Amino acid sequence: MTLFHVTSSLNRASITEHGLDWERMGLACGIAGSKTPEVPGVFLCIDEGDVDWFAFTINNTGGPVDVWAVDGVDPRSLRDNGNGYGYLAEKIPAYLLTLVRTDLAAPTVR
Repeated sequence: MTLFHVTSSLNRASITEHGLDWERMGLACGIAGSKTPEVPGVFLCIDEGDVDWFAFTINNTGGPVDVWAVDGVDPRSLRDNGNGYGYLAEKIPAYLLTLVRTDLAAPTVR
């Protein structure tokens, strides 16, 4: 099963080189606007509906986001952060990632 990760497009070069690693957070804030990791892990979406919600509803990064497909992760290994969102408590190497959507526009404030 393919899972997904939504993150600021500013993180693309780092992810391509290092994979998904919450300890490298710093170039851009988290999807919800956090300046530091909310958990020691990587948040993952199980389906495209969750991807769109993160990308277009709660995107608080200040700019566009990318969507990465993540292979090789068993969804049963995800932990709940207490708000119903799943995260993997380990780093995900770059070879398990495929960039599938780029530069999705941040929501406009009305």
